Amino acid sequence: MGQRRYPETEEGHQDRRERAILVGVDRGNTLWPLEESLAELARLADTAGAEVVATATQKLDRPHTKTFIGTGKAEEIAQLVRELDASLVIFDDDLTPSQQANLENTIADTKIADRTALILDIFALHATSREGKLQVELAQMEYLLPRLRGLWRHLDKYAGGGVMTRGPGESQLETDRRLARKRISLLNRQLTGVSHERELQRRSRSESGVFRVALVGYTNAGKSTLLNGLTDADVLQANMLFATLDSTTRRLTLPEGREATLTDTVGFIHKLPHGLVEAFKSTLDEVAEADLLLHIADAGAVQREAQMQAVREVLQDIGASDTPSVVIYNKIDTLPTSELAGLRARHSGAVFVSGLTGEGLSALLARIAEEASRGGETMTVMIPYTRGDLIALAHERAQIVTERHREEGTRLIIKVPRGLATTFAPFETDELGDDIPSI
Repeated sequence: MGQRRYPETEEGHQDRRERAILVGVDRGNTLWPLEESLAELARLADTAGAEVVATATQKLDRPHTKTFIGTGKAEEIAQLVRELDASLVIFDDDLTPSQQANLENTIADTKIADRTALILDIFALHATSREGKLQVELAQMEYLLPRLRGLWRHLDKYAGGGVMTRGPGESQLETDRRLARKRISLLNRQLTGVSHERELQRRSRSESGVFRVALVGYTNAGKSTLLNGLTDADVLQANMLFATLDSTTRRLTLPEGREATLTDTVGFIHKLPHGLVEAFKSTLDEVAEADLLLHIADAGAVQREAQMQAVREVLQDIGASDTPSVVIYNKIDTLPTSELAGLRARHSGAVFVSGLTGEGLSALLARIAEEASRGGETMTVMIPYTRGDLIALAHERAQIVTERHREEGTRLIIKVPRGLATTFAPFETDELGDDIPSI
């Protein structure tokens, strides 16, 4: 397959960022064509601070065991590296530790990275909270551990004893491995403590009866923009991949006055590293334990359907595929009128919004309120006037169907979350009135 070089700047040279060559293998994936996958890899490289100066592609039925792309292709890339003075070669697929070591031997004096390493680097760049930093470091250490031998490959020629074998060599390698395992163990302990705090917060929200909504979607689908538009959260929003990593929960007031929580979580991506899913488990539990998922999709994305499928696969991995969900097509302001009309016709159950302009946000709030009332339990209760706290709780956490003031107290017909039903159970009444609606 071919190679593509990118033009230099008007000054005759690229920016001072690291010069990177992207490498992709075409295996006939119709959902993610190689060109689109490499375009996303280029965006990842740009987010990490690298300048893409060329791409190289190879058509293969399956990767080569030793070098992933074959020795001949590896030598071609080595020549391209020298010609373009590149310092980084990024593969669009994961490399085994031995493949990476062999490639570093063939493509000398150049860093070799795969998609996972690149994503980990971006996460390290954007992690801000203590939990986020711990999660990223854990994923990085677990990625690094099986590759430590490659870091000491320059000592392999001295293996077997004899002159110049008395030094760090394997002893240093084993020391590094022990240190890495010790660090991984420490990170796991620290994350367990942080995760315990998060679990207490989740449990408190669950027991309070607050309806929990989580935003999920492909990275850069506009989740943070929607969170800001719905709750005035003031969360960072930027046109880049993985602009935010830490989950953010804000209070959301629904049209009838009922309160809910809305949580924004880390964006998903094609070929999301398994290590990141594991490391971010406590964060992703916010998704798994939500009452409703809003699947945010970029309406104007070229790979819209493939991106949505990637999100569904991650939801399957974390055990959230059966959670009630609503598809939200965001960024509708980027679509031509005719294309938007066709999308609406094909997906009548979805909600169409623009987080940027605010169009459709009222309809989105109404849909969340509708979904919140679906799983509730309908109760008729008589609340004494001395229990104003329960009246306030009903307005905050339940849907008020009717409210009538009687001599003995306030009679309510309410739809409450099942977790809150026990709070109102002692006040249930069989009294009927002419205001009983059909439910």
